[in-house]
Amino acid sequence: MELGISTRRRAMSALFATVALMNTAQVLSNTAGTLIAVETSGPETSGLPGAAGVIGTAVGALLSGALTARHGRRFALLVGYGSATAGALAASIGAIAGSLLLLLAGLLVLGLGNGAAQLSRYLAADMYPEERKGFALSSVVWAGTVGALTGPLLIAPTAHAANVLDLPDLSGPIIVAGLAVALAAVSSFILPPDEVVQSTKPEGWAVFRRPALRLPLAAMVAAQITMVAVMTMTPPQLHHLGHGLDVVGWILSAHIFGMFALSPITGRIADRIGGRRTIACGIGVLAAATALAIALPTSHTVGLPISLFLLGYGWNLMLVGGSSLLSTMVQTRAKGAIDAVIWGSSAFASVGSGHLFGQGGYPLVAGVAGILALLPVLLLVKRDAETTG
Repeated sequence: MELGISTRRRAMSALFATVALMNTAQVLSNTAGTLIAVETSGPETSGLPGAAGVIGTAVGALLSGALTARHGRRFALLVGYGSATAGALAASIGAIAGSLLLLLAGLLVLGLGNGAAQLSRYLAADMYPEERKGFALSSVVWAGTVGALTGPLLIAPTAHAANVLDLPDLSGPIIVAGLAVALAAVSSFILPPDEVVQSTKPEGWAVFRRPALRLPLAAMVAAQITMVAVMTMTPPQLHHLGHGLDVVGWILSAHIFGMFALSPITGRIADRIGGRRTIACGIGVLAAATALAIALPTSHTVGLPISLFLLGYGWNLMLVGGSSLLSTMVQTRAKGAIDAVIWGSSAFASVGSGHLFGQGGYPLVAGVAGILALLPVLLLVKRDAETTG
């Protein structure tokens, strides 16, 4: 889409604000939801809140892609964030009432807004020329830095505020998450109205037949599964070691900082050396992150913070590298389908990591995740072999 400079800046500002607010809400709701599940039903259910969130994100990405193709980006974001606000309200009621089922249902609907937020990176790339697409989409991904800095640090004070109001401690972060997604819905109105251009060849699930799609899809799926599995089990691991919400908050802050803060640099890397090499760098960083988590699973001052930071940045490299390859390869609706697969596939990581944690602890979770992170290497090697052959 061709936009004037002022209009493009306005659109980028709106996308940045909504993604920042949504990421903050996700950090608060997922962390609190995981701890609520542990307290109410034991460690075996600790992965359920994360699974509900990623399933909701998958559905939200699919819905947002279809709505963007039919009605434009602003309408799609309004529907996503409006639904997320309703989900946060339901999750808050569940947290207050001690109902895990209502909490999970609310987190699932809250995930619809995260699906819309994830698709925003492609909307940003569409507004820029080919040589700047990596930087454009990474700028929106960088908005998650706000969530990295504020989300985890809000966990303890919002829990304390809930306690002052005679509410369950962990309901506080979820209530504030609802306020954040409501603000994201309001911020969507800043987006300029966009003209919807109907493609003569609508593309959805048929896109998965393309051979060129295999590497970026495999890379983003592997990165998502690895990140979700280890990140989801970090709060229970710290809780098991006797640490409070303040320690959980700042270690998750290091992780989410790694996920988003260096995105502009990653975007320039992708524009300079290409998406495939950026993916290769991401695989190496994820391997280092999981190895460190296996070696130092109880080190809350050095090992876990560094491991979680590397886990976040490895994910960032593979997301931006894969997205830059896809940005000109498929249409908006197909991008929503791709994101749906990425987030849907990571749902089993959230549930499975809970079972692995219960059976073998944190090192087992990190070990399995590290093996999965290496799988895209097979496609990289195959492609290089075909090129040299």
